[in-house]
Amino acid sequence: MSSVSEPASRMNFHQWLFPLSLVLFEFATYIAHDMIQPGMLQVISDFSASADWVSTSLTAYLCGGILLQWLLGPLSDRLGRRPVLLAGVAFFTVTCLLTVFTQSIEQFILMRFLQGMSLCFIGAVGYAAIQEAFSETLSVKLMALMANITLIAPLLGPLAGAAFIHYAPWKAMFALFSVISAVAFWGLWRSMPETASGRDGRFSMRRLLADYREVFTNKGVVMGSLAIGLITLPLLAWVAQSPVLLIQDAGMTPLQYGWLQVPVFTGLIIGNITLSKISGKVTIRTPVWLGILPIVMGLSVSAYAALFMPHGWYWIISGLSLYALGTGLVNAGLYRLTLFSSPTGKGTVAAALGLMTIVVFAAGIEIVKQLYFALGNGIFMLAGLIAGVAGAMLIAAFLKHSLKKA
Repeated sequence: MSSVSEPASRMNFHQWLFPLSLVLFEFATYIAHDMIQPGMLQVISDFSASADWVSTSLTAYLCGGILLQWLLGPLSDRLGRRPVLLAGVAFFTVTCLLTVFTQSIEQFILMRFLQGMSLCFIGAVGYAAIQEAFSETLSVKLMALMANITLIAPLLGPLAGAAFIHYAPWKAMFALFSVISAVAFWGLWRSMPETASGRDGRFSMRRLLADYREVFTNKGVVMGSLAIGLITLPLLAWVAQSPVLLIQDAGMTPLQYGWLQVPVFTGLIIGNITLSKISGKVTIRTPVWLGILPIVMGLSVSAYAALFMPHGWYWIISGLSLYALGTGLVNAGLYRLTLFSSPTGKGTVAAALGLMTIVVFAAGIEIVKQLYFALGNGIFMLAGLIAGVAGAMLIAAFLKHSLKKA
């Protein structure tokens, strides 16, 4: 195995290429969902499927992200982060190309499931490598800046997707995603350092189970992971269901739908920029505490508007934007604190963290989807508020717990 690099506190061009290539791959995985969302009604039309399949596309994607989480982190602890991540990028590139040849909605959903496996590589391997390759202050700054770049996907994706399907078939999008992923592969091949120690070089199920036993009984890891999942769930539920809510039920055009996403993800970007600016000037816990208030207030505004103000879309979007700002303040710091709550190999901890959050995402999206179809938009937004409040309470409990351990 190649020698393990030491955490860097400053960066040259070659070191910049690693996070930039990783974020380009993450961008490809996000844009693969966000650009296709405006075209999902066209997808189900081409395959003669029902509207229920629109949000199932994201659910399948997230379920794919569950499948390999348990394996990839520990595997990269022993074999190295670099070969495992490169294999994941190559796999995503191929599955995007295969989507061009799908002939039914079932085949399309299968490809979405396989593409979703890429989420395993990003969380369990890529993020762990970033945290190990750079110092605490620099890694938090990088994670916040990387989040801003990847947020271009949900910010511009719906608009770009709406414009794309105006001029080209939706399948052509997946050829584009494959090309972007291939460029990311080249950058990672050139620049990614090896950060895993490969403690004994052997992969043992007994060792694997022992590591996971420690992680899943670690109160800090469990609380932090569930908190991340719950505070992010309202945003993902909105992304998954908003095409049906705004285009099909509210009668908006794909472009109107796309423009209404812009304020929400702008709020998320502002939160991440603020986090990047104050990182190193305050403790890592401070922005996590600061983010709780806008999360709860924003979701409360959206839920109230949906319940008591018919067609109050601008109030709903305003509330979601404020909530998103709080989420941007919280996520990077909370991820770092959760990852280092356990002494176990960071690949294993990152895999457990990713597994718990994606289970929350997949189950939560399906639950709120059923609530929307059964009871309407008001209950849909109220469910988001409940998830956000539960996540905020877990954040407070986690921060108090980690402070006692420090």
